[in-house]
Amino acid sequence: MYPAGPAWPKLRVLRALWALLAVLLAPWRLWAKEDIQECIWHVVLIKFEAVGEEGRSDRFFDLEPLESLDSVFSLLVDAPTDQNEKYLGFPYYLKINYSCGGESPEAQVRKGHLTGLKPLVLVTFQSPVNFHRWKIEQLQIQMEAAPFRSKERCNAEEVCAMSWYTPMPIKNGSVVMYVDVRSNGLGPFIQNKRFHVNINGFLQKQQDNTLQFTVGNEIFNLIPRYFINVPSRPLWHTVNQTPVLILGGIPDEKSVLLTDTSFTDFFLVELNIDSCWVGSFYCPQASFTATIYDAIATESTLFIRQNQLVYYFTGTYVTLHESNQGSGSWVRVLANECIKKLCPVHAHGNGSEYIMALTTGKREGYVHFGTITVSNYLAILYTIPEFIPDARGLEFLMLLGTESHTTFLMVPKGMFYNQYSNLLYIWGNFLLQSYNYENFIYLADFPKEQSIKYLVNSFRGDMAIVTETEEIWYLLEGSYRMYKLFPSRGWEVHINLQVMHQSSVYTPNETMVTLFYEDTKLYQLVYLMKNQQGQLVKRHVPVEQLLMYQQLSNHYFFKRQGSHLTLSFTNFCPFSVMRLRDLPNPQVYSRQERYQARPPRVVEPSGFHNENSLAVYQGLVYYLLCLHSEYHKPYADRVHDSTWSWSNKKQDQDYYFYLASNSQSPGNVYIDMASYEKIYDLKADYELPERIFLDKGTSYVFSVFLRVGGQSLEFTPERVLTSEELKSTVDLGVVLADPGCIEAVVKQKFLINRNSVLFRVTLSDKRSCFDQGLSGHHLLETSMLLKVAGAVGHCFQNTHQGPRMQGNLMVPVLIGCPPGKRLAFDITYTLQYNRLQNKHYFDCVRVDPEMPCFLFRDVFYPFFLIQDLVTGDSGSFQGSYVLKVVGGGPTLDTIREYSEEEIYRFNSPLDKTHSLIWTTKNTTTTKDSAFNIMSHQSLGIEWLCLENSPCYDAVPHTIFAPEFFFKVLVSNRGVDKSTYCDYQLIFLLHIHGLPLSAKRAFFILMVSSSVFIGLVTLYIIFCLLLPVMVKAWNSLRWKINNIIMSESYYTYTSRNCSGTSETRSTVSSRAGSSDSSKVAEANQRAPEQTWKKKPLVT
Repeated sequence: MYPAGPAWPKLRVLRALWALLAVLLAPWRLWAKEDIQECIWHVVLIKFEAVGEEGRSDRFFDLEPLESLDSVFSLLVDAPTDQNEKYLGFPYYLKINYSCGGESPEAQVRKGHLTGLKPLVLVTFQSPVNFHRWKIEQLQIQMEAAPFRSKERCNAEEVCAMSWYTPMPIKNGSVVMYVDVRSNGLGPFIQNKRFHVNINGFLQKQQDNTLQFTVGNEIFNLIPRYFINVPSRPLWHTVNQTPVLILGGIPDEKSVLLTDTSFTDFFLVELNIDSCWVGSFYCPQASFTATIYDAIATESTLFIRQNQLVYYFTGTYVTLHESNQGSGSWVRVLANECIKKLCPVHAHGNGSEYIMALTTGKREGYVHFGTITVSNYLAILYTIPEFIPDARGLEFLMLLGTESHTTFLMVPKGMFYNQYSNLLYIWGNFLLQSYNYENFIYLADFPKEQSIKYLVNSFRGDMAIVTETEEIWYLLEGSYRMYKLFPSRGWEVHINLQVMHQSSVYTPNETMVTLFYEDTKLYQLVYLMKNQQGQLVKRHVPVEQLLMYQQLSNHYFFKRQGSHLTLSFTNFCPFSVMRLRDLPNPQVYSRQERYQARPPRVVEPSGFHNENSLAVYQGLVYYLLCLHSEYHKPYADRVHDSTWSWSNKKQDQDYYFYLASNSQSPGNVYIDMASYEKIYDLKADYELPERIFLDKGTSYVFSVFLRVGGQSLEFTPERVLTSEELKSTVDLGVVLADPGCIEAVVKQKFLINRNSVLFRVTLSDKRSCFDQGLSGHHLLETSMLLKVAGAVGHCFQNTHQGPRMQGNLMVPVLIGCPPGKRLAFDITYTLQYNRLQNKHYFDCVRVDPEMPCFLFRDVFYPFFLIQDLVTGDSGSFQGSYVLKVVGGGPTLDTIREYSEEEIYRFNSPLDKTHSLIWTTKNTTTTKDSAFNIMSHQSLGIEWLCLENSPCYDAVPHTIFAPEFFFKVLVSNRGVDKSTYCDYQLIFLLHIHGLPLSAKRAFFILMVSSSVFIGLVTLYIIFCLLLPVMVKAWNSLRWKINNIIMSESYYTYTSRNCSGTSETRSTVSSRAGSSDSSKVAEANQRAPEQTWKKKPLVT
């Protein structure tokens, strides 16, 4: 059996006394703590449609946004929402409760609500591995939970059961999310708590709406033989990037433990693999077993080894791959290789994750690395001595080749590398460490009789070691002292205290399954046997408390006072108080972007939300994150904020508040637009940031305050120490992982009247270890370690969350271009400066406020801004850059990309083909003289559009002058020495008033002149011939009238002479009279030259 704790005999008096001693006679430096009722947050994930249901929790696998919110937002007619916008929602809510013990949870939650308690939820999205596909950013959103009544039947008038709810947001590129819950300061005191809410891409919904694992079948019975007498094994995964963890090692079963909550809960899954056994002369296999020996989890893929076979399974992660299809089944790889071991690479790099596969058989010694497709042979890095060195009582020994050795053979078993501290560990029945892979230090505290099985690292300065006999050792990086945590006297005291508290996670019969770090804290996964019932639990290993108990039990003495003895303890901590001061605002260095979203206010007096108001909350949070993701405009905004488009809606906020005050808000909800914003002024929380980003030549400055003495409980005057005494008592050191890249300057100031020393620490980049890179890409990982001399293992600070180790502070440092910085075209200042220099400005006839025009014949003076999306700062770009036209077209629809050869011809001053688009009077060029180097002090750009350029001889499509759209690339790579950032900006530039070519202009001139001359000639001819034509026309018209009159006359005469009837004569007479009158009228309108008619004879 491999116990995680000691064998529990009957509690002896001595152990009980030691436990009582640890509780009652703690050293005088421990603070007295008020008896506060301990409360704890509870958070579960539920589906959108399950809000208000009790006793339900859901798995995080459905990632499709909800499109059913239109009916809710359509009711908000008189509200600051856009009726033309389609609002979507997230498929999940976070349901939040708390418990304190004693009272029922429902009564406690009601009491908290009535006393003003509101949980504040901070969701942190982990950046993706693949920065080639997704933008690297450190994004958070802070939400206030909304109270909601349970849907269960209740006899009370107001409320029986209730909970708080917030949307559970999802972000493309992120599958790992951290949920931090804290109180708003009202109601009971509840400790802050962090939860892992990760997306599980290895689940699928069946036709009956049940969930099933795609990797295998879930087993619901944890048989004791799976864990009892089974050695512990390491938990391997890509640190901080893995949503689903797997753990193998279950004997004779092809099953693994699988979790998406870091073992807060878990599943036992039998994998659906073929379990082949392929043994041969080249791949000897003594026996077959179904055990999964090696299991490694990455961001979206699981790797396992069974016997000599390696399989992988890719989950369904739409937010990563933009596809609903995973691998579907386990895929076997390296089919022609005999694999004896899979090894993890804990850190990702270059946008990828890596694992290693060690071979055996005919290819013994080969390593498959990376995507397990490329083979590389290992080179000799260091020759390990044959025997373990003799340290002669020292804590550590530098291996120089001249030291003496013991008779114990060195048996190496593995290596570990910390990319932040540059520490390489080689371990077996020994432990070696090195900073440069050449000089190794032997840590003599580890007993040579033991053998290390595996080690785990927090990557924040802590490391735990597990031996073959399940011993647990602890090492603080940067020191050489190793501490035995289990079994130890401190562990015995801790166990006895847990028995006194009747803890349910400690039993006499227990087996450790694995040991791992989570958020810098050490945890065990332990199988407990109690009353013939087995249970698998995750529990915290209190390293600080164990070290304190060991210190108390090993360093005490009795001091006589009068006639009796008093118990006293030796305090080895060189200081009594350690504080960080003068910390700068963290966002500049941590690059953490944070948004804030509060729920809409409800009109109901009790303050409880309903399903519609929660749906509105969902839609607003979704829309806020959409504004963030879509904010990428090459033209700089007037207001540098992704939520600037909401500013117009804030103008009528007083009106919306008036409606809400009179209970007239549509949908009974009041939306305060000021509650949805980006936060730029986060303050330091008296601790170093989680990580520090340094650009070229930047510095991080802070102070460390150390107080000496002041630990006595006796009311006696404290002796004032001199400067020399303070200097000899406390000293602060800084260990840099890459001293060639960063430097630290420490200045101390003695505060004699306070027996204190103030150390001013300046961490700076040395401008030497990084070239240029895109924002957040290819950063150099290093670290800074602050060490107070003599503090390791001796100094602790008591907090409401338990003791915390002091004196050692390790923070990762990332050198390069920080995330969240970008280059933008400063259109506002460009217009102002161009108008000032050119004495005028002519925009296009059709004005586009988003893309103003520039006149071709004017000199163009461009200006750019460096915008910080994290802090909101925006300043003029003062560096150098290269400007190239990389595309263009006469219209937006006809823009095309230019080839590399065309880009050279259109932009290079060395071009001899008459293809230049522009030129400048600047004489500074790149090293190869291929392109001009510009800056904010440049003399401007003159547009040329020579005969072989694409903008030459532009054809106008209207009566106005020709236009052209240039696609411009601006980059400072290789020409700017002021920053590590490789800024690349591509934007469209609208130029109008382009000239015509000489041939086309001459042709247009000839055609225009010909048309003009022809029109003038025709006009002259028309003016000369008009009188003659008028006279001829009048003559012709007179002759026609005479002919008509003659015809009428003869017809009338012939009719009178005939013997027709009187009626016909009368009619003819009337017709003749009519015709005669018409003729008379025509004669009156004729010119005066017309002859007069003689009267007719009857």
